[in-house]
Amino acid sequence: MARLALLVLFTLCGLSAQAQDLRVEFLGASDVELDNPHDLKLSPDGQHLYVSDVGNDRVVILDPESLALITTFGSDHQDGTHDVDFDAEGRAYVADTHNNRVTIYDVDGETAVLIGELSDRVRGPEGVLVHSNGRVYVAGAWSDNLVVYEDGAVVGELTELSSPHDVEIAPGGDIWLADSGHDRMLLLSPDLDIKKELKGSPYDFDGVRYQDVLADGTLIAADKNNHVVKIIGPDGDVQLVIGTGRSGEGENIFRTPEGIEVRGDTLWIADSGNDRVVKYAIHRP
Repeated sequence: MARLALLVLFTLCGLSAQAQDLRVEFLGASDVELDNPHDLKLSPDGQHLYVSDVGNDRVVILDPESLALITTFGSDHQDGTHDVDFDAEGRAYVADTHNNRVTIYDVDGETAVLIGELSDRVRGPEGVLVHSNGRVYVAGAWSDNLVVYEDGAVVGELTELSSPHDVEIAPGGDIWLADSGHDRMLLLSPDLDIKKELKGSPYDFDGVRYQDVLADGTLIAADKNNHVVKIIGPDGDVQLVIGTGRSGEGENIFRTPEGIEVRGDTLWIADSGNDRVVKYAIHRP
């Protein structure tokens, strides 16, 4: 099948000409054996794509260009792996969800050694962010909270959430949180003050999950139960919707997408229900 450039827009009304020219091009899909892959994260050097392979209780490392398998780790001690992030020293933080903890690894190339964990006041963590301020933000999907750790101790908490998932840093140090059960995205200050809420029309999220944020503030979010990925501009406009909105499998069709990772003009998506990772090029006007 020829590669196709998808131009499915949420709405043309009210969008700028620049937004209407945004498009993505399907580049390929993985053929590695995965089981319900969730969030994705590139290693700090960009040489490895870490995939949270939930059903196989492990982290899978792929070549980000070819999507070929490099290696795996964690299957001997993880249970329900959901998210990965890295600190400034290159250590990996993994949401080991069903064990109610975040595991910490020393990473050397393709080798990972377990060196610690975070577990206080959090159950079923599904999102983890190591912030540039040195703090670690963990979203407890089962405890309905966002817990902040500093030097291993709890220093902050946001409650009254519903199955929160991914946590990502925005330009300037604010934090985007996917509050999945409330079908909304929250922009938080590092001290967990709510600064903005994306909910209802025109977003119409249904179980929004993992996301990534571009340098200009553009938000790319996996809208799981709508079977689409939404690109939202810094001004809050929905610029592009990738997917048909119907569950299926194909170049631009998803089944319950979850994970998002962007580097430059390359976008990787965990098409979770189809047990694959797909890769796109982003073409900007």
